[in-house]
Amino acid sequence: MLFTKPTTLLFVGDSITDCGRDRESGGTDLGAGYVAQVQALLDAHHPEAKVRYLNTGISGNRVTDLETRWDVDVLAHQPDWVSVMIGINDVWRQFDTPLVEQVSLPAYSQKLQGLVERTLPQVQGMVVMSPFFLETNAKEPMRELMDRYGDAARVIAKRNELRFVDLQAAFNDWLAHNHTSLLCEDRVHPNAVGHNIIASAFLDAVGFQW
Repeated sequence: MLFTKPTTLLFVGDSITDCGRDRESGGTDLGAGYVAQVQALLDAHHPEAKVRYLNTGISGNRVTDLETRWDVDVLAHQPDWVSVMIGINDVWRQFDTPLVEQVSLPAYSQKLQGLVERTLPQVQGMVVMSPFFLETNAKEPMRELMDRYGDAARVIAKRNELRFVDLQAAFNDWLAHNHTSLLCEDRVHPNAVGHNIIASAFLDAVGFQW
């Protein structure tokens, strides 16, 4: 398991990470989603790790938003590890708000790579979590585009020797047995079960002993 000594672990991303956290808390309020579930499981099963958790996710964020606030909401906290999940809104805005300036796939890759390069010299490591869309038809337009952004995130993780969490694959395994409606209404914002899938996939990636 990666976190074998006192560690500050910071999660950053969009609404999936935010999940109703108190943004006036300075990142200490973890929200009601996968970040809180990671904290509960790690603290219960690995009390020796003594992890300090921070959540600086903000609903609606795209990679361009992370780029703007990275110094204040990530690097200023001096984390040991950073987990980033971004890309859902970079794709979604191309379907629900086509008139806003879009984040193309090349721009997404370039900006995510830039954030990694800014961060690695200052931390022990990073975890990249893929964006996802809870749609079983891989040819559905938004799902197809989301997979391309997820592949870009995977490439960046591999290039920089980072831990990568394939959340689309994790959800696909669950959706092979159940309908999407049992996880969420909009195919993006999962319920507690969906957040547990995310938390479990993250913990697997960092070597959690179940």
